[in-house]
Amino acid sequence: MKAYIFPGQGAQFPGMGKDLYEQSDKARELFEKANEILGFRITDVMFDGTAEDLVQTNVTQPAIFLHSTILAAVLGDDFKPEMVAGHSLGEFSALVAAGALSFEDGLRLVAARANAMQKACEIQPSTMAAILGLDDFVVEDVCQQVSAVVVTANYNCPGQLVISGSIEGVDEACEKLLAAGAKRALKLKVGGAFHSPLMESARVELESAIVATEINAPVCPIYQNIDAKPYTDPASIKQNLIAQLTGAVRWTQTVKHMLEDGATSFTEVGPGNVLQGLVKKVDRAIATASAVLPQ
Repeated sequence: MKAYIFPGQGAQFPGMGKDLYEQSDKARELFEKANEILGFRITDVMFDGTAEDLVQTNVTQPAIFLHSTILAAVLGDDFKPEMVAGHSLGEFSALVAAGALSFEDGLRLVAARANAMQKACEIQPSTMAAILGLDDFVVEDVCQQVSAVVVTANYNCPGQLVISGSIEGVDEACEKLLAAGAKRALKLKVGGAFHSPLMESARVELESAIVATEINAPVCPIYQNIDAKPYTDPASIKQNLIAQLTGAVRWTQTVKHMLEDGATSFTEVGPGNVLQGLVKKVDRAIATASAVLPQ
């Protein structure tokens, strides 16, 4: 079975999507529609902006979403997903590509999500850190020993987790995790504590937008971040999307479940190839590829 996976924040790069815009009339039409919906020419930032320009949350999330969903749209008959999943933000891209969300509604939700997360970041200084070389349960146990807010936020692949929380919580957890044998505890250059309880205000703000948005049954199961299980029921998909902002991204578990359910290859749709690397850390033998524009 062909699995398609969609990247999240951090996959952006200067010039992203420019080839799509120049080579496909359909892509150009969708990019221009996005400029109208967002109220600014995000294409100018994507195609000609610097890496610093692309790091702004109100640009980063829509930019990655647009690259992924427009690439999926122009693949045409080459895009026949039998299962899909997205990493964090990528879950919205996956829902659009699988027909559960319209392109327009997906973009509006992503823009609302980016703004809500930015506001939540400004309420309390917070951060994230990558933890390498420890078992999941050790990281979870150490986080529970810290009194300040810190949780396991991303299960990226075996031996690579990300923790998230207040600055003091993450700092203390990093010290304890290094003492517990972590190879590295690396603070990330992010605006705040994504996928942690500190995103509660963003979750509340986005909940009303998600509830008001029409979600249809996707053409294939979507494996959602919150519990790594497959869903096709629109009501369940909505609840899982709402829970995603404060819940962990269970990517390792997602890949394992997709493999158990018959995935024979993984194609990454969007900028970069980070997810392919994570899939290979779960199963080195599985075939992975980047989606490319049909010639």
